[in-house]
Amino acid sequence: MALTGLHRPAHEAEAQSLVLAAAKEATPIRVSGGGTRAGLGRPVQAGVTISTEKLSGITLYEPSEMVIGAWAGTPLAEIEKTLDEKGQMLAFEPADYRLLYGSHGTPTIGAIAAGNLSGPRRLWGGACRDSLIGVRFINGAGEIIKSGGRVMKNVTGLDLVKLQAGAWGTLGLLTEVIFKVVPKPETVTTLVLAGLSDAQAVEAMADAITSPFEITGAAHLPDGVGGEGARTYLRIEGFADSIAYRAGELGKLLKTYGALSRLDGAVSASVWSAIRDGAPLVEPRDAAIWRLSVKGTEAAKAVAAIRENREARAFYDWGGGLIWLATPVVGDAGAEVIRKAAKTAKGYATLVRAPDAIRAAVPVFEPESTAVAALTKRIKGTIDPAGLFNPGLMHSGI
Repeated sequence: MALTGLHRPAHEAEAQSLVLAAAKEATPIRVSGGGTRAGLGRPVQAGVTISTEKLSGITLYEPSEMVIGAWAGTPLAEIEKTLDEKGQMLAFEPADYRLLYGSHGTPTIGAIAAGNLSGPRRLWGGACRDSLIGVRFINGAGEIIKSGGRVMKNVTGLDLVKLQAGAWGTLGLLTEVIFKVVPKPETVTTLVLAGLSDAQAVEAMADAITSPFEITGAAHLPDGVGGEGARTYLRIEGFADSIAYRAGELGKLLKTYGALSRLDGAVSASVWSAIRDGAPLVEPRDAAIWRLSVKGTEAAKAVAAIRENREARAFYDWGGGLIWLATPVVGDAGAEVIRKAAKTAKGYATLVRAPDAIRAAVPVFEPESTAVAALTKRIKGTIDPAGLFNPGLMHSGI
């Protein structure tokens, strides 16, 4: 009997058996986690879906070594609760896109690793892949592969750990992930500048980030985005005395941009969770949403160039290095204009939300150069020679 439908293996061995059966029948596999980001990527045509949501549980946690490992389907909330009890956290501030996609389910740690989507703290703590130090996955031959471990090491050859971060399940079925973690700060404060233009905000954020005062978040919401006037947010973390000193020094450094106000506690946290999850652009639901990774100092120019050709609403994270942009779903959803602006700004663009028909017709991820596409094909052919996993999700034909 052909393998079809949705399967939720509760153990790695069960997942391996499913992959072996699919490989024997040459049945394409759609890999799923908690189902919260099913709208990201090109539509996948697969005969069977394997979800890791029941492959759950923390496999190791060594607070003194600042390392945590878990099965891929472990809820992110469980990971964060466990770390919080020991005063620790994931450095890269993983996002929750349920609001963005109007989805249900539960964000899982394996899907976080597979997507390599990092939140506002990326400019301080690095990307998800920088914290990921070990993986177990099932390749296209049904073999269980282990790479990395509990410590960071130099790597020669293919770094399978880093390759899996951002592969979106196209290089095998992740079963376990291991992350290094960091101490949770005692105090978190957000400093706010009001009324800046996009260009002024990018300059102010650059001044703050390049200062010695350790900014862990820098974002700008223009007038009309998020329901308020223009606000530029700067986050600083640490001990209370250090916060007080750094806030004062930043006030002096940025005085030409205006006076700094301050947000603390739950109000501060809510600002960054909204920015992390793309919440200011969730509505209208029928808009296409893009993420542009660009040179921070070129961000405002990139948005201005896009607006010369089409309607667009945008806000900035990572000091301008990340642009969230919403535009009407007409034509190619802005792909040609947006990608041209991103390239000019030394970056690239990813289509994060759009109807299936648009995502099937427009490249969701940045089109690869001939050389990079050839390398991608060779890597895919080595790990998944039959092209079983999430075929076509990232690029047509791969």
